Amino acid sequence: MDRSCVNCLKSFILFLNFLCWLCGAFVVAFGEFQMMHSKFMSLVTSFWPIFPANTLVVTGTIVTCVCYLGILGSFKENRCMLISFFFLLFVLMLVELAMACVFLVYSTKINTYFEDDLMKSLVSYRDGTPEATKKLIDDFDAVQSLFKCCGVHGSADWGDNVPISCCTSDPCNAVNFTTWDEGCVVKLRDWFAHNYRSTGAGVVTMFIIQFISMCISVPLFCHFSRQGLGYQ
Repeated sequence: MDRSCVNCLKSFILFLNFLCWLCGAFVVAFGEFQMMHSKFMSLVTSFWPIFPANTLVVTGTIVTCVCYLGILGSFKENRCMLISFFFLLFVLMLVELAMACVFLVYSTKINTYFEDDLMKSLVSYRDGTPEATKKLIDDFDAVQSLFKCCGVHGSADWGDNVPISCCTSDPCNAVNFTTWDEGCVVKLRDWFAHNYRSTGAGVVTMFIIQFISMCISVPLFCHFSRQGLGYQ
């Protein structure tokens, strides 16, 4: 392999890894933004990947670290870094595939986790148990106000303790006010599904970039090996 071909491959893998690193950094920032501004995290606790922000932050952090290693390995022509990059990227891609399979196979069970968590939060709020923290109460009120829904399956879930956030009019000062008919579980599922579609499109894009980067790192590693480069 002549030097011009090596330089071309180096430039290409540097570009791909830098692009992937930027994507990973954006994913982390977007996940952190969701964590700070979302009103739903305290309502879903049993199965943490249900909440997209957690998955975004963890995945994005790993991607940025691995891609940075690939950038350094290509730039310094260091085969030790390149083989470490190849191995870590291969493991990361396997984890991404495994997570995708888990969500596909257990999509029904995930919906059950989602519904059960919401019901537990509602019972804590309604009965005033110690688990009913101010954040949980505020989050549930925010969900009902934002999505114009009441309870998990309907206002009957609240019994005689229907919160004012279920009121259909604004401002709502009446004692016997009118409530939203639809429960929140369906609307929240649709909201989460929309977020996962957007997240899934980003993950597929990163997966393609990672696969191409991994393929290019192999001939570069072989060339550096033959030239005796790699550990300085």
